[in-house]
Amino acid sequence: MKNIIYSILFLLVTSCFSACSNHNEGADQHEEEAAHEEHEGEHEENEVHFSKQQFNLLEMKVDTLPMRNISNYVQANGQLNVPPEKEAVVTAIIGGNLTSIKIIPGDKVREGEVLATMSHPDLIKLQSDYINQWNQLEYLEQEYKRQEKLFAEKVGAEREYQKIKADYQSLKGEVKGYEAQLKLLHLNLEKIRKSEIYEQIPLVSPIDGYVQQVKVRKGQYVSPQTELFELVNIEHIHLDLKVFEKDVYKVKNKQKVNFTIQALPNKTLQATIFSVGKAFETEPKAVGIHAEIENTEGLLLPGMYVRGKIQTEDARVFALPEDGVIREGSRYFIFNVQQESDEWKFEPVEVLTGKADEGWVEVKPLNPLDKNMQFAWNNAYYIMAEMKKGEAEHSH
Repeated sequence: MKNIIYSILFLLVTSCFSACSNHNEGADQHEEEAAHEEHEGEHEENEVHFSKQQFNLLEMKVDTLPMRNISNYVQANGQLNVPPEKEAVVTAIIGGNLTSIKIIPGDKVREGEVLATMSHPDLIKLQSDYINQWNQLEYLEQEYKRQEKLFAEKVGAEREYQKIKADYQSLKGEVKGYEAQLKLLHLNLEKIRKSEIYEQIPLVSPIDGYVQQVKVRKGQYVSPQTELFELVNIEHIHLDLKVFEKDVYKVKNKQKVNFTIQALPNKTLQATIFSVGKAFETEPKAVGIHAEIENTEGLLLPGMYVRGKIQTEDARVFALPEDGVIREGSRYFIFNVQQESDEWKFEPVEVLTGKADEGWVEVKPLNPLDKNMQFAWNNAYYIMAEMKKGEAEHSH
């Protein structure tokens, strides 16, 4: 009987132990699975997956983290300008009425090209007076030579010789004066000496360039002081910038200037400083800077407003386009990209940011990165939004 009772007790204890063991093993397995699921959830919260179609629709650009020159710069605004000798104002040498105007604003002209013609009775009289004086000079020159020869042979009187010499020299000076005036009027002296009188005189361009303004009308009387046309040669157009007093010490010759104009809003042009002013201008207190344009594009005209950045230092650093960096609170992230079969996986990588220049921003990884790692160059905002959406769905 005792043996039977002991056997029954042994079976009961064994059964309880087995049940407890199975219960504990089940609990452990459940905890293990829960921990695994939690770990998987945390893993998925820190990444987002795009299908190949999504990747293409977003026009994702993916590449390694590049090194780029990011400059410190000084802001400087101003305008386009040309050297003084490349601008011209055309005036009349003598008063007269405009008989024709051959140009309009915007026309390209060459040096010596006729821009307009004018006439006036005084112009005809000037030519007539020249012909008379020139013919008189021809006669007086012959007489002077005759008297000179007689005086040399001691036949002629010295007094007569000195008088004809003075008359000849005086008239010769007058004729030279007429010739200088007629040359300024761009008239042919040989034709005038043959009594070919010009009824109209040409007004010609003093430079190669473009017509900026036409300030007169046909038939208008113009005096010698009247400004008729404004011309400009834009081949040597350059930047005139103003740098404030606090930044002048940073600016030197040969520094690069990146600048934009409203006529080319999406284009950045470049120039090189060739002159830094040595005196302050007032209101505002600034120094004038002149820079030669390197890559002229479009029609650049004097007076166009310019926004410039003078590069004062160059530093080669890791950088990404601004669209590839996202700010979350006080932290900045870029996205590591890996292709997995037909999907693309994006994982955030925290970085510090530095200088920004021309749409690029310096990034400083908190931990060393493999040089072969690839990163998203754009759509960082959208990637972060998709990641947050995934976190919200997981929390529900």
